[in-house]
Amino acid sequence: MEEVKPESLTTPNGDASGGATINSEVSTNGGASSKRGFFGGIFPKGRPKLRLTSEYDSETSVFLNKVSCRLLDNLAKLKLSFHNNSKGEVSDPQITFTSKFFSLYYDVEENDALLKASFEIAPGLQFRADHSVKDCQGEVAMIADLAGPNYKLQLSSAVPSIGKPKASIIFPLGEVTFEEKVEEEEDQRKALAVSGFVKSHVLNGLCTALYSEDNLNLRYTFKDEQLTFIPSISLPSNVLSCAFKRRLSPSDKLSYLYFFDSNNWSMVYKHKIGKDYKFKAGYDSEPRLGWASLWFGDEDGKAKTSPMKLKVQIMLQVPQDDINSSALMFCVKKRWDI
Repeated sequence: MEEVKPESLTTPNGDASGGATINSEVSTNGGASSKRGFFGGIFPKGRPKLRLTSEYDSETSVFLNKVSCRLLDNLAKLKLSFHNNSKGEVSDPQITFTSKFFSLYYDVEENDALLKASFEIAPGLQFRADHSVKDCQGEVAMIADLAGPNYKLQLSSAVPSIGKPKASIIFPLGEVTFEEKVEEEEDQRKALAVSGFVKSHVLNGLCTALYSEDNLNLRYTFKDEQLTFIPSISLPSNVLSCAFKRRLSPSDKLSYLYFFDSNNWSMVYKHKIGKDYKFKAGYDSEPRLGWASLWFGDEDGKAKTSPMKLKVQIMLQVPQDDINSSALMFCVKKRWDI
């Protein structure tokens, strides 16, 4: 369930935990020696603590369930996720194994796996690769430090190769990427495409320029303790927008977003009570929709940091053109440590 607002919300990761040690002791000749149990190599600290997270969205009437645990002394994580509806039907089961150097994402229904690997070959030189088993496609990349860790050169290529590798130069103020792309489908003519972004502090604010596919977006962000002002323009379309945020008090904030090309606008008011309670109300002129929501638990935080490891959102949507079709929705997310 998403709110209509000028800013995006953004999902939780697991924590490290351990359980009771499983071992067996065998005494001989008055002395004692210990052996690890059958799972001692996989679970050095005994059975790992399981984390179960369940989320229900009334808009879709579907549960999203995740079960995860840490393995190999917290060096790896195993996770199972799946959806189920009110009839108990299970869908989209996925198994994920992640570690520092290797990750596996397996889709049970599609019988497909995505493999990812990343490790350091030498100081300042890193190798990264990913491969889709079903599509028999992937990508390999090499990242090298140039003049210290803040300056990098990345070369990446599709597998199987379909052209010259893509090159990216990363530096403190931005990133520039050079890539060969097909310019015309009929004669398969290829041309060098350039994309990237640069940013710099200008007049107590941050100026950002983003260039991609012949489109240039210029944005300036000014922010202090009370005010945030973000004008933005896209070229050559000349789409101009302006975002304005004002902190009315330590617990109250007002946000406004306006698009000059379409005259569409949206407004959001926020009121916080401590860290774990929030009230939000807003209006979006494009769908002509007003809404209000209540949050229990940190909106941007994880369920494990919320009281009782529980997050609840209750939302009311009121269409301006048809008030009788107003809808009350809710979303509940709960975590258990077993």
